[in-house]
Amino acid sequence: MFVGGVQTVRERTIRAVAALAGAADPAIEGTAGPDVVIDSRLATPGAVFVALPGEHVDGHDFVAAAAANGAVAAICTHPTDAALAHLVVPDALQGLTRLATGVIAEAKSSGLRTVGITGSSGKTSTKDLLGQVLAAHGATISPKGSFNNEIGVPLTALRVTDDTRFLVSEMGARGGGHIAWLCRIVPPDVAVVLNVGHAHLGEFGSVEAIALAKGELVEALTPQGWAVLNADDPLVAAMAARTRARLAHYSLTGEPAGDLRVWAEHLRADDVQRHSFTLRAAGAGDDGAIDCAEPVELQGPGRHQVVNALAAATAALALGVPPVTVAGALSGAVAQSAWRMQLMPRADGVLVVNDAYNANPDSMRAALVTVAGMRRAGGRLIAVLGDMLELGAAAADEHEKLGALAAELGFEVVAVGQLADEIARGVRRGFGTVTRVSDVQEAVAVAQANLQPADVVVVKASRGLALDRVADALAAAGETA
Repeated sequence: MFVGGVQTVRERTIRAVAALAGAADPAIEGTAGPDVVIDSRLATPGAVFVALPGEHVDGHDFVAAAAANGAVAAICTHPTDAALAHLVVPDALQGLTRLATGVIAEAKSSGLRTVGITGSSGKTSTKDLLGQVLAAHGATISPKGSFNNEIGVPLTALRVTDDTRFLVSEMGARGGGHIAWLCRIVPPDVAVVLNVGHAHLGEFGSVEAIALAKGELVEALTPQGWAVLNADDPLVAAMAARTRARLAHYSLTGEPAGDLRVWAEHLRADDVQRHSFTLRAAGAGDDGAIDCAEPVELQGPGRHQVVNALAAATAALALGVPPVTVAGALSGAVAQSAWRMQLMPRADGVLVVNDAYNANPDSMRAALVTVAGMRRAGGRLIAVLGDMLELGAAAADEHEKLGALAAELGFEVVAVGQLADEIARGVRRGFGTVTRVSDVQEAVAVAQANLQPADVVVVKASRGLALDRVADALAAAGETA
């Protein structure tokens, strides 16, 4: 039960902000808040601006601009000429981190419940689903997009107000210790681990090292917490041995083990691979015994979204959200973050699927399998595929496997990027059709050529390739066709 106050603002004295951030007492009266920003253009009246150093620019150069937009204080490493309170700290990021840590500690003492989500793929989609489920039960903070690093997590945490009941944090890792560090800012009451795959393989070196890093999330739990684990992923299920918390398992293949057990039955898919199923749960959550069978109809396409929905449902049920509320919210949930299996139907009948936000071998497979299920009578499947980044020594082999899978599923492939030749080699190995292109403009031209009303086009690559431009151009072409 939430027992916090009813105030809806995060304003506090400038001196209190300084104390939380680890700055010397500025001896300045007045209040700051509610917003904390790192972009001077986003400063609002009363805001606190954090002057982070950047690769190309220094946040201290923009303190005056933040002040002009209404900021009343800046967390910085040295004073500037700007007319606002300077909260001087040894390191601006550390100041931001200390401020967020203090705010969350205060909020948790008043009843805030926190959820951390990690995994090699599906973090943002699951976070978006869970945010909407929890919001149906109480005031919830959940970031839009993928704010899952040392800057995004504290900035999201600083949106918490006195009436916030739930905070959902997406937690990424690019090395060992990263998630443990994020958990010191936002200690989780519920830790959700989705999967262990090949994303960032080049940085970690092995899947086992990835599993070791992801498991830091469940290690941060207290015995009163909940470890929400994917029973269908052996590396995730094994994390049960690394936590003191209660265990909640979810599965797509049948009833798993655990104090709380969640699974799906009677899966069905429509013509664009939106799935419906019966949400089953047994065991007990924070509010007592659970035994339910509730219908769910997801709005997003893909069988993998059922797995994401089960993860979100398990976390919510563990926190005491009623099953009927969970099922209803999952059925009404819509995409919160751009370029993730975004359906873009054209007026001429062509369907463009924009999944260009990011890519790794696991998410590529899920996307291609999902879109293959959308094939329409008399129509073709076309895939514009680009590089999957951060795969290290495995990159060439994984891209060739990707091409072979696309050919096996019946896609005509347009390959772009530094590893387009490897994609093309895989397509040819699978006796498929492939065109190697040099840039976005050529990719659009080749993909657009000879499109017919029943065709389905999917666009996917790592974010660094910005292939969302291809999807947008193809969708726009339908307006003038």
